[in-house]
Formats: sequence, C-alpha cells, structure tokens
Amino acid sequence: MDMKGKTVFITGSTDGVGRYVARELARRGAKLLIHGRDAARAATLVEEIRRDGGEAPVFYPADLASLGAARRLADAVTADHRRLDVFVSNAGIGSQNDGPQRQVSADGHELRFAINYLAGFLLAYRLLPLLAAAAPSRIVNVASLGQHPIDFDDVMITKNYSGTRAYAQSKLAQVMFTIDLAAELRDKGVTVNSLHPATYMNTTMVRAGGITPISTVEQGGAAILHLVAGGDVAGKSGLFFNGMNEARANPQAYDAAARRRLRALSLELTGPAPS
Repeated sequence: MDMKGKTVFITGSTDGVGRYVARELARRGAKLLIHGRDAARAATLVEEIRRDGGEAPVFYPADLASLGAARRLADAVTADHRRLDVFVSNAGIGSQNDGPQRQVSADGHELRFAINYLAGFLLAYRLLPLLAAAAPSRIVNVASLGQHPIDFDDVMITKNYSGTRAYAQSKLAQVMFTIDLAAELRDKGVTVNSLHPATYMNTTMVRAGGITPISTVEQGGAAILHLVAGGDVAGKSGLFFNGMNEARANPQAYDAAARRRLRALSLELTGPAPS
C-alpha cells in the first residue's frame, strides 16, 4: 500500500514501538492520528515528525483504562474524519506495570483485559464506518506470542492472580477477536490481522517488567509496518503473525465456541454491537 495521503490511527503511539511506527508512516507521507495519555510526549513526537518533513499528526488523548474514554476517543476521531485507511490497535499494559498485584479498570474489570483487549474491541467496532468508507482498509491488532487460554468461569482472574497470566490472556483475546472480526468483515474490503511484533523489545513496558530487552523497536516496528502496508498481505485476513511470518496462535484461538463466548462477554461489557 502506498501510504502517501492515507489516514492512519495508532493507539499507544507516543512511546515505544507505536512511536516508531508513527514516525515511519509519517516519513512515507501518511496522515497520522496519534493517541496516548501524555500530552508532553505527544508534543515531542509531533515536533519530531515536523522536523523530519512530515505532516503534523493530530493527537487524541485518552486513558483506555476507561471504556467511556475509549468511546469518547472513537467519537472524536469520527467527528474529525470521514475515512480511516488503517487502524493499529497498539496501546497496552504489560504484566508488571505499576506492580504485580491485581488491578482493576475504571469500570471494575481486570486492568490488562480492559486495556489490552476490551478497549481495542470497542474502538474497532466504533471505527468500522470510517474503515468501510476507505475500503480496502486494514486493522492491525498488536498482540503477543505470550498467550494463555481464557477461563470463562473466572475471566477477571479473581483467584490465583498472576500479571503474566492476565497479560497473556488479554493477548489471546485479541487474536480470537481478530479471527471473528475478519470473518464478519469478509467481502467488506476491511482486513483484520494480529501479530507478535518481536520478543522483549526495548520498550517501557518490557523494562517495567524487569526484563532485559533482546529485540529492538525497529524490528517490531518493521513487522507492524508489514501488516499495515505490505503488498503480500493485501486481501489476507484473520491471520496471526510472528514477526514477518504467518504463525499459529494458542489452540483456543481456533475454538469457535470459545470465540462465541468471548464475543458475548465482550458485547455485554462494552455495550451492544453496532448496527
């Protein structure tokens, strides 16, 4: 895909791999919509892109620990734009951010499930009219190889909590949603794919977990950019990638009954499905 003039919305794009992807797409001529919680970090990104000769991106602040904030974010983007060529759902929280203890979102949901999965689920549905208007368009869900099956009797992990398990469960939920949404949008001109960009990139999230990075944001960013603009993935949908290569996710991702249960729960928690 020639990115010149294309409108791209990236959540979690003021830091880490999202920031790298934003700068690279701006260099390619894309019209960027960036998101984060820190206005100062956003301002430095805008200035960097301007300095590099790119069009200044539009910044949309929101804390995705609140579903209300996610709704308002989608509404703000919809109010300002008529089309969206690419939506990259990249915002996330790691297994150890703010400590290993169980935390809850503004809505009372387990925090990693809320930010990593529910917010992206809600945003994707609310942005679908803009994506459909720009077809052929793409949704890219930034997930992980770290995946844990969902226990539907305790999705919010109120017993035997582990931040690592919570993170991995939220990432598998993203992959399951990717497969379902791709089927729903078949023949609509909107493709949906997910990926593990790279292992333990040098990001704030990884360092917060006390982990020594082993990959660069450039490596992970290249994998995301492949799904955003790669010609070889045009028309491909519902797939999971490990870096540049198609891969298999956790077996639960391919369990249609489990995906139906997850969809029903997600709609219950976020509101009715769009018409």
